[in-house]
Amino acid sequence: MHRRSVLALVLFAALALAAAAQADGGGPGTGATVGWDGAIAPGGKIRYVAVPAGSSTAVQAISTSDGRVVRFGSLLGAFGIPMLTQNGDTGGVSADGKTLVLAELAQGGPTLRTASHFVVFNPNRLDLPDELFLPGDLAFDAISPHGKTIYLIQHMTSQDLSRYVVRAYDVRHRRLLPGRIADRTQKGWVMQGYALTRMTSDDGRWAYTLYQNPGGYPFIHALDTVRGVAHCIGIPWKGSDQNGLWNVRMTLHDGGKQLAVHWKSGRPFLNVDTSTWRVSAADGSFAWGAVAAGMAAAVALAVLVLLLLRRRRPAMFRFAKPEVAA
Repeated sequence: MHRRSVLALVLFAALALAAAAQADGGGPGTGATVGWDGAIAPGGKIRYVAVPAGSSTAVQAISTSDGRVVRFGSLLGAFGIPMLTQNGDTGGVSADGKTLVLAELAQGGPTLRTASHFVVFNPNRLDLPDELFLPGDLAFDAISPHGKTIYLIQHMTSQDLSRYVVRAYDVRHRRLLPGRIADRTQKGWVMQGYALTRMTSDDGRWAYTLYQNPGGYPFIHALDTVRGVAHCIGIPWKGSDQNGLWNVRMTLHDGGKQLAVHWKSGRPFLNVDTSTWRVSAADGSFAWGAVAAGMAAAVALAVLVLLLLRRRRPAMFRFAKPEVAA
């Protein structure tokens, strides 16, 4: 390889290490769950649980105070409460408490499904569910506060389930909207990652999800479920091993103006200003120390390569004046 090519690759690596990885969508869906904790309704007084019942599914509204079943319904087929993240976060209940979405329990296989099946209940009655049969391999992601829009994750290839696009379903007009939900300011980034933890604003409008992103920087996906727009915030992370993110959680403060990213123990990590999307360290300083460290290491590598090349052919090697692109 020519020396100029070697130098270009090294410098490119340095720049790559300095950039925060971004994504357009929400992350691959994690399926559905039956039994266990189900999903909590707004106010925390009711828990919705799906229970297998032979060839059918029983849907129960259970009082969180005494465990009593206060309402129940059933439907034919195998369905469960949607799973949102790898850490076990669940969803499917709108913020106004008037919509409950269940997802079909799909068996994994070598190919993607050609169609996906969901049901939409009025949780105050749990009868006569509205069934949705949608083309493509889709998983539940979020729902708008009044249940008008359901957001779904569409898997694009069975070879890499971390690749996806986010779609919106118009409940009132019963149609999957064209196009995808994306961060329009970052059109060139490929959507990929694994959802680890979710935080939703009290009014149900904003859904914040932290994603592990093998091969890139982790990021937080902020989805405005009312306007149907997204924003992705790159998180500085030192090293390629992102397993430590399993111990990260998020909480909202100051009426939703600040998103605190912290360790499960409660120890602060980062803060995100949800009006400007500015990321800062827990002490208020700019939180790109990990990125700077990565770039410093890459620059050091570049210098080492230059020294080695110069030692090998000292008479022929010269620093060239950088070219300015037209």
